[in-house]
Amino acid sequence: MRTTHSRGLQPNVLGTFDTIVMAVAGSAPAYSLAATTAVLFGAVGFAGPAALLYCAIPMLGIVLAYARLGRIDVNAGAGYSWVGRTLHPFLGFLSGWALVFAATVFMVAGSLPAGSLTLSLIDPDLANHTPLAAAVGAGWFLMMLLVVLGGARLTVRAQLVMSGVEMLILIGFVVAAVLHRGRAAAFDWSWFGLGQFDGPQGFAAGALIAAFYYWGWDVTSNLSEETRNSRRTAGLAALVGVGFVFVLFEAFTVAVNVLLTAEEIRTAGPNVLAVLGQEIWPGVGGKLLVVAVVLSTVATLETTLLQVTRSLFAMGRDRTLPAALGTVHRRWNTPWVAIAAVGGAALLMFAAAAAAQSVQRILSDAVAAIGLQIAFYYGLAGIAAVVAYKSLLLRSVRNFLLGGLWPLLGSGFMLWCFVESLGELSTTALTIGLGGLLIGVVPLLVYWRKGSDYYRPARLDAVRALAATEGSGPATPHARTGAHDKSYATDF
Repeated sequence: MRTTHSRGLQPNVLGTFDTIVMAVAGSAPAYSLAATTAVLFGAVGFAGPAALLYCAIPMLGIVLAYARLGRIDVNAGAGYSWVGRTLHPFLGFLSGWALVFAATVFMVAGSLPAGSLTLSLIDPDLANHTPLAAAVGAGWFLMMLLVVLGGARLTVRAQLVMSGVEMLILIGFVVAAVLHRGRAAAFDWSWFGLGQFDGPQGFAAGALIAAFYYWGWDVTSNLSEETRNSRRTAGLAALVGVGFVFVLFEAFTVAVNVLLTAEEIRTAGPNVLAVLGQEIWPGVGGKLLVVAVVLSTVATLETTLLQVTRSLFAMGRDRTLPAALGTVHRRWNTPWVAIAAVGGAALLMFAAAAAAQSVQRILSDAVAAIGLQIAFYYGLAGIAAVVAYKSLLLRSVRNFLLGGLWPLLGSGFMLWCFVESLGELSTTALTIGLGGLLIGVVPLLVYWRKGSDYYRPARLDAVRALAATEGSGPATPHARTGAHDKSYATDF
């Protein structure tokens, strides 16, 4: 079994509660609702609740796949390592590259609303000033870059504050929406049915956008080398996190359908939560939900930075990208070169975004492009879990359903969405999504020819890995026994 001390990341920094908070923050409930509700409504109309529901079911299959793979291979690269050791190193590298590319694009797609909404708190007329929104968003991004550079302990403490306030505001507005009397439309159970989708391609487009809502929970796997008892904790936290945000997403999407007209939703764009808040609580509600969105956006920038920098760290360590990316700061135990590289790339993209004319147009294309990347690497991870556990699947009904059938269905659903949505997306979204994957072929071939050991993997087999884990004692190589470990921030 591998250990993490030689890798440089500090083990046992995160406890169970911390990791659940990271999973919730990674999916960014308030940000996802603000940035994506109008996009989802534009794609499927009032069937938004159905798209979220039917995407959640296969998404849970992918969560189960990650949980099972994390039990047998604790690796900051997560799917990059698992897919490479089960299916093929080329697919593993492209899986990791898809995450890195999607997360880097998200730095801009996430920061722009943060900048726009921050400006709206000062002067609503400034909110649509794209260059200024890009500048303020870049400021938030740089702040989170410094927090992530400071180490996992500082990161989780900042996360607890930001996500805690965000959740209080969101839950308060869910209750207020239920009690609110005014309606733009009557609640209809058909919003959860399949009948309102415009054929398979319309359903796939809606599901791809819905996948963006949930994306980010897998940060728990990228933090596994820094998590106490991570073989259990990372998967549990992801399951709890996805379940929690699913309820929030459905509640707010139904509230938007009921309380706002179709024209209000389309006109609001990324400010839809502010409009909803104003409807529920005139004068104050809009600004409170804007605060929740800003906090959520900043919080998810932090988790996305963690995810992409840990993935780059793993790739640098394996020499599938420049080895400098695997360098860890001696004091903070963070992959500082990877953090600096992501920061530089994102700032260049901010400059390009500042020249654009519409925040909403950037968001729409970015969400669709990121959805393609998500569907690709989640789909591969689901297949990897089935391959790794193939010798155990027929030993019990539970193994077959939770370890084989559900992850495989989740994988099939994600890859189907990937293929079906190709005919629905704009040229810009396709260029970003598919072009991003193709760019990854260049470093793949370069470092494959250089002879990286990653391309000669030890096959990942659950029977051997679990036997080795049981023989080595605790479920994680660095789980401490005896006294309470004070090196991590909180725990149950």
